[in-house]
Amino acid sequence: MQLKAENVFKPGAFPEYTYVSRNYENTGISYELRLKQALRTAGCLTSIIGPSKMGKTILCEQVIGLDNIVEISGADFNENTDFWATIAAKVGLPYMGEITTERAATEGNCKESDSKSEKYVLSKDKVIQYCIENEKVLVIDDFHYASPEMQMKMAQQLKDAIRRELKVVVVSLPHRADDAIRQNADLSGRLSLINIEAWKEEDLKKIALKGFDKLNIKIENSIAEKLAVECLTSPQLMQYICLSICTLLEDEEKQEINDDILQRAYKFTTVNFNYSDVVSVMSKGPNPRGQQRKHYQTIDGKKLDLYGLIVESLAKNPPLVEIDFDNFYNRIIQLIKTTDIKLDKQTVKSHLNNLQGILEGKEEIYRAIEWKDGTIYVLDPLFLFYLRWGRMNG
Repeated sequence: MQLKAENVFKPGAFPEYTYVSRNYENTGISYELRLKQALRTAGCLTSIIGPSKMGKTILCEQVIGLDNIVEISGADFNENTDFWATIAAKVGLPYMGEITTERAATEGNCKESDSKSEKYVLSKDKVIQYCIENEKVLVIDDFHYASPEMQMKMAQQLKDAIRRELKVVVVSLPHRADDAIRQNADLSGRLSLINIEAWKEEDLKKIALKGFDKLNIKIENSIAEKLAVECLTSPQLMQYICLSICTLLEDEEKQEINDDILQRAYKFTTVNFNYSDVVSVMSKGPNPRGQQRKHYQTIDGKKLDLYGLIVESLAKNPPLVEIDFDNFYNRIIQLIKTTDIKLDKQTVKSHLNNLQGILEGKEEIYRAIEWKDGTIYVLDPLFLFYLRWGRMNG
């Protein structure tokens, strides 16, 4: 049977035909083997840390299997959430409810009956035991979404669970490191740590080469190399772009992947991403409260204030998901047309601090970047890709 593009390139699901195995920290040991080792270590919790959209969840699905994963998110929890009730619901256990018992009695020729209702709450021990007996592995994705207070509560719950040999994997971002897990004294000596590195271009190329080969579509190595650069270290983004290429080729009844198709596929891909409001919030910055902001003439004819320059600087070549401040400052200076620039570094840092405060106070999708310890981190490669190609659509 001829495979369809959507069967091969799967941005939001397990990529059966384009899964690429990578080695763990230049050891020659694959991430899959390292995770298997961690899960077989009784009484230990596995902590996986890596950048967003790097395939951390896909790795868990590959090793553990979809039928055995009990996946929850840090976003599922707040201070009022019952940790074990949430897990029980995921595995289909009736964590709490009401049971009615009936009793019948006969006296002479008369029959009497009465009923009694009792409420019950399943103990966490029962939930843990069910997961162990059914070979379920608890995967807490996006652990950083939970508040610091909730992270500490979850860590306390997990300590007892892993002691009872429940297999648990906690997944988080690197610069929002799960301190509640990795720096928890109670979990000292009970952690298996796995740091996921950013994808290398040679591994990202394999996704495109494997996928197009399955579809009998020829792709030159040079084209695959360009794709590997533009997908910003994200295998998920590579899947998106390749699927867009296939859609354009089918629509135009073509088989050749050239530079023109690439450019159009990049723009076409951004239709999937809804970051226009995020860009707008970042570009506007905080309310100026009637004060006039200084604007700068850019080399491409735009007139932008410093918040606009920050957004433009993120989008420029080369595409980077982590930029130290000096490099970022130089990007801004190079954008400004005039050579008479009076823009000191402290002013830029102040604006970055303001922007950080705005984004932290909004929904998760707005936290697309993080300014921390002298470095700008792009938390979501899809957002950076949208910055580079999405704004050209409209």
